[in-house]
Amino acid sequence: MKAIIIEDEKPSARRLSRMLDDIGVKPEIMLHSVHESVEYLLNHSAPDLIFLDIQLSDGLSFEIFDQVDINSAIIFTTAYDEYALQAFKLNSIDYLLKPIDEDELKAAVERFELRFRESEKKQLIDFNEIAKMLGNPVDRVYKKRYTAKVGEHLKLFNTDEVQLFYSENKGSYLNLENGRNYLIDDKLESIEKELDPSQFFRISRQAIINVNAIDDMISYTNSRLKIKINSFKEMELIVSRERVKDFKNWLEK
Repeated sequence: MKAIIIEDEKPSARRLSRMLDDIGVKPEIMLHSVHESVEYLLNHSAPDLIFLDIQLSDGLSFEIFDQVDINSAIIFTTAYDEYALQAFKLNSIDYLLKPIDEDELKAAVERFELRFRESEKKQLIDFNEIAKMLGNPVDRVYKKRYTAKVGEHLKLFNTDEVQLFYSENKGSYLNLENGRNYLIDDKLESIEKELDPSQFFRISRQAIINVNAIDDMISYTNSRLKIKINSFKEMELIVSRERVKDFKNWLEK
């Protein structure tokens, strides 16, 4: 289980970390602000569980969800009870008031572990994997077209035309070689599953790129890679550190 702590008061974060260690949970990192948390979540694989304070040094932690798609389970750890309703609209396991009670914390973690195990049991094996196990592999059909609404019109785009798919301000977009960007209804999580993995790769939580669109690759800080696609100027395209190895292997296939 991968867990992280987001808490602006460092003594409280350390105390929570010790309490978690006592029940066998070892948080991967402690973050202390909205900005720091957004930066981390955009460039690392999503944790299974987040222990989340609400009032951080630079704003409310709910602002994180405005900038990052988060599917992780959340245990709120806060001194304020007025945010409970807002908190439970998210993927919340529990809402613990400070000072955190050890038994309540343990019960919340056990509740998450039970849900986590049940979720794993319910995951279905991909049809292609079943076919392979039966010695009868099948050719998977990948999505060939996407639609985007432009004014009163609906435009159709072939997947091969798309340089990349990206998310920004809670919206998903596709980018074409002519530099035009179009808002689409699909989320990156579903798009990633629909695309041919030999042609498209998700370099980060914000972008899926077409191998044929890459114009340059540049070494970047913290062992990451910066991708240049000439048709795209909206933001930097950075291969997150934990995906660099898979990205390089993908390029060589």
